[in-house]
Amino acid sequence: MEGNFLQLSYALDTFYFLMSAVLVMWMAAGFAMLEAGLVRSKNTVEILTKNALLYSVACTMYLIVGYNVMYPGDPISAYLPDLSFFLGADNTVEAVIAGGEGAPYYSGMSDFIFQAVFAAATMSIVSGAIAERMKLWPFLVFAVVMTSVIYPMEGYWKWGGGWLDQLGFQDFAGSVVVHMAGAAAALAAVIMVGARKGKYGPNGEVHPIPGANLPMATLGMFILWMGWFGFNGGSELMVSNVDEANAVAAIFVNTNAAAAAGMIAAALLSKFMFGKTDLTMVLNGALAGLVSITAEPLAPTPGLAMFIGAIGGLIVVLSVVFMDKMKLDDPVGAISVHGTAGIWGIFAVLFSNADATFFGQLVGTVATFAWMFIASIIVLYIIDKTMGLRPTEEEEMEGMDMKECGMEAYPEFDHKS
Repeated sequence: MEGNFLQLSYALDTFYFLMSAVLVMWMAAGFAMLEAGLVRSKNTVEILTKNALLYSVACTMYLIVGYNVMYPGDPISAYLPDLSFFLGADNTVEAVIAGGEGAPYYSGMSDFIFQAVFAAATMSIVSGAIAERMKLWPFLVFAVVMTSVIYPMEGYWKWGGGWLDQLGFQDFAGSVVVHMAGAAAALAAVIMVGARKGKYGPNGEVHPIPGANLPMATLGMFILWMGWFGFNGGSELMVSNVDEANAVAAIFVNTNAAAAAGMIAAALLSKFMFGKTDLTMVLNGALAGLVSITAEPLAPTPGLAMFIGAIGGLIVVLSVVFMDKMKLDDPVGAISVHGTAGIWGIFAVLFSNADATFFGQLVGTVATFAWMFIASIIVLYIIDKTMGLRPTEEEEMEGMDMKECGMEAYPEFDHKS
C-alpha cells in the first residue's frame, strides 16, 4: 500500500514539474514577442530568429554537457564540477518505493527539462539587450558557450551544491543565478557592440528609438508573467502533500502580487518623472516586480511581496534612465529589469528568510556577476576578433532582417528609417 502511495506521489510531483517546465518554456515566446515589439520593424525577423534559435541551441548544449556541469555526479571541488556528457538513466520503481531520506520523488528527466528551459531564459536576456546591432551567427556561437559552460558553472556554485550554496547564499528561483547572471552577460555584450547608430548625441542627448509593435510587446509581457508561475512555483519541486500544495499556492500569490505592484509603481513614477505614462516602463515594471520576488517567493507575506515588487518597479525606471545617461544602449531594458531588479531581489530575501545573511547574499551576487561578466567579455572578444560581432553601418541602417534573413516582417509597409 505504501509503495503505491509513493509511486502516486512520484507521478504527481513529476507531472507538476513537467507542467512547470512547459510554463517556463512558454516564456521563450514571451521574450520573443516582447523583443520583437520593442525593436524597429526592419529588425523584427532577425530578433525573432535569434529567439527561436537560441532556445534550440540552449536546450541542445544543456543536454550535451551543460546539465552535467551544473549538477555534477562527482565534482572536483566546491568550485569546479567534473565533466561528463548526456543524461543517465531515470529512477527505477525500486528506488522510488524504497522511500526514506534520499529516495527520488520526481523523475530525473523532468528535472533536466525544467533546468534546460531556465538556461534558455538566461540566454534570452542577452538577445534583447543587444537587439538591432549584433550579427546572428556570432550571437549563436556565444549562446553555445553561454549555455554549455558559463551559465552552468555559476549555477553549480549555488543550485548544484557548490561553494555559494555551502556559504549560505539564498536564491530560491534565480533572481541572481538566472536573471542577474543573464544581465551581467548582456552588459558585457552591450559594452562590446556599442550603441545603435543615432541613439546618443555628441552632447549626451538621448534620442528615443520607438519599437514597431507595442501590442506585441504587451502580449510578450503577459506571456512572461504567466510563465513566471512555472518559474517560481516549479522551483518548490513538490506539490504532493498539504504543506507543499499550500507552499505552491503561496508562491503563486506572491509572484502575482509582486508583478502587479511593480507595474503600478513604475506607472506612477513614469507619470511623475515624464508627465506621461510610458507603456514600456509599465511593462518593465511588472517584469522587474517578478524578478525581484524570484529570489524568495515563498517566505514573504503577500503584503511584503507587494512591497518587494513595488520597489523593483521603481528601481527599473530609474535604472533605465541611468543606463541611457551612461550611454549603455539596451533597447528593451533587459539589463535594468533582470540585473538591477535582480540585485534588489536577492537582498530583499533578508526581510523574510532567517537563513540568509547580508554577507552571503553579497558574496553570491558579486561572485556571480564577476564570473558572468568576465567570462562573457573574454568569449565575446574572441568571437569579435574571429567573426565580428557588429554589422557594417550600411547594413545596420538598412536593417538586419534583409542582411541576416533575407525577408521582412511587414513587407507591405515602407519602413525605411
